[in-house]
Amino acid sequence: MEIIFNPKLITKENFSKFGDMITTNDIKPIEINNGYAKRFDGIANLNTSKDNGETTICIFSALKRTFPMKINMMEKHPLGSQAFIPMKETTFLVFVAPDGNKPDLNKVESFVVPPGIGVNYNPGTWHFPLISTEDMNFLVVDRKGSGDNLVIENLDKEEVILKY
Repeated sequence: MEIIFNPKLITKENFSKFGDMITTNDIKPIEINNGYAKRFDGIANLNTSKDNGETTICIFSALKRTFPMKINMMEKHPLGSQAFIPMKETTFLVFVAPDGNKPDLNKVESFVVPPGIGVNYNPGTWHFPLISTEDMNFLVVDRKGSGDNLVIENLDKEEVILKY
């Protein structure tokens, strides 16, 4: 049986069970640097310290995906959150399911993330790896340290298709 997912536009509300939408929208800034900059606090809840983990910042160099695409696996990081912030204006997609022993295909959701927005997955959120609509770099805030922080679930037996 084929299961087709069409992504919907992300909002803070419809993504909140999976993590944070990283945006300055609706956040009152603090003026800093004698008025030459604004600081927006509290835009994502980083959580990387479980089992003595540390926060690391890295760059993922993503290749453009083609659509429709087969979703053949999902992964989760039970020990830490993971944030993806495009390093230029772009649209990307996310394919997510709530935490659990395995991804529940009845609870999967897919979102279009418009330019100027990033995402931060809660620890344990099932997701497909980065789905970029162009070749580009993403700033990633991730957990490093000991412990098993990567769980992969193979979906090859299912026919899961993401359209865009």
